[in-house]
Amino acid sequence: MDEGKVGGAKAETSELIAIRLPVWWTFGGLMAGLALGWILSDSALLASVLPVTDVVGKLWLRALQMTIIPLVAALLVMGIAKLVLAASAGAVARRMLLLVFSILVLSGLSTALLMPLLLAAFPAPQAAQALLDTGSVGAQQVPGLADFVTSLIAPNVIAAAAETAMLPLTIFFALFAVAVARLPEAQRETLLALFRALANAMLTLIGWVLWLAPVGVFALGIGVAAKAGGGAFATFLHYILTVTAMGTVVLLGGYLLAWIGGRISPLAFGRAMIPAQAVALSTQSSLASLPAMLASAKRLGLRDSTADFALPLAVAIFRATSPAMNMAVAIYIAVLAGVELTPTVLLAGIAVAFVISVGSVSLPGSISFVISIGPIAIAMGVPVEPLALLVAVEMLPDIMRTLGNVTMNVAVASSVERARSD
Repeated sequence: MDEGKVGGAKAETSELIAIRLPVWWTFGGLMAGLALGWILSDSALLASVLPVTDVVGKLWLRALQMTIIPLVAALLVMGIAKLVLAASAGAVARRMLLLVFSILVLSGLSTALLMPLLLAAFPAPQAAQALLDTGSVGAQQVPGLADFVTSLIAPNVIAAAAETAMLPLTIFFALFAVAVARLPEAQRETLLALFRALANAMLTLIGWVLWLAPVGVFALGIGVAAKAGGGAFATFLHYILTVTAMGTVVLLGGYLLAWIGGRISPLAFGRAMIPAQAVALSTQSSLASLPAMLASAKRLGLRDSTADFALPLAVAIFRATSPAMNMAVAIYIAVLAGVELTPTVLLAGIAVAFVISVGSVSLPGSISFVISIGPIAIAMGVPVEPLALLVAVEMLPDIMRTLGNVTMNVAVASSVERARSD
């Protein structure tokens, strides 16, 4: 999942440990598992193979789930505390953050409105139901409106964590992060160092788990293909296309923002963005695309003072496609599981998607996928177990994530430039 982080004008920090994960090995493990499950679907050997692969898959899945809450907590505190500090940089920074927050809300809202319509027009293949058999224990119950409002505040944070009540936990850690940012510098740095160490420890742990992803998704893939047959391949293709479509909406929104907010014609903006988008496609990294984004900003006539401030900050805190595409994944699973997408359910998803997005930091795609979408799914009452398989194909939608983020970053910079000129 495309991520980037910047400290001040510097394009890279070293706060969190670097993790390199076997992304293509994971994808290969999934394809091999699906192929073997398909081959064995009519074989007598299947009855001997499935009990073993089921245990292996469930163990890996549970190991993945156990890391979500502590890692999300640590990253939220770090990310949001720094966001609050960034807001104190001046009026231009505050205006930019307000624009960023508005875009993130609209990003999640667009998917909440469009994704159900897209799935109604182009339903998932029948074989997609097999995704729900990856150790799922069923969807959680989402409260009605009155209970939903009162549930936003957890009287016992420990109990909320034990019950995986993700929305009140997210709100608590977001408020806690704001409080940390307002502490005297020495106390603030002490607490941030504690959460940084916690994040690094959890990243090490989840890194170990994800190194075993090729084995885990291979085992889970056998079970899925044994039930779905060749339709499993069509299911993943359908999933990739529908989720990517929501990222495309955000990408087009970048052109609209540059036109309305930056007063740059879509044609001129598109021409200037081609080199930066080419780098985004080849690297799948906003951070690696930063020099190309700065060059695109120069071609658009943005002042160096604006581009040098806005673009590094955008790479650090802004992932425009995250709420849209993360919500798309949760809604996709919700439709398969028969979860009713009421306004309350969608509101819970948008709220968590927003907070997780503004509080997220630079992480490898597979880790970011789990810790970003897991809390959204839990808040919406959606089973999280299918994420264990979907993470194996994330590198494909991730192309659109990076492309949309890079485009929207430059669009935001153009809007900041226009606001400064006015």
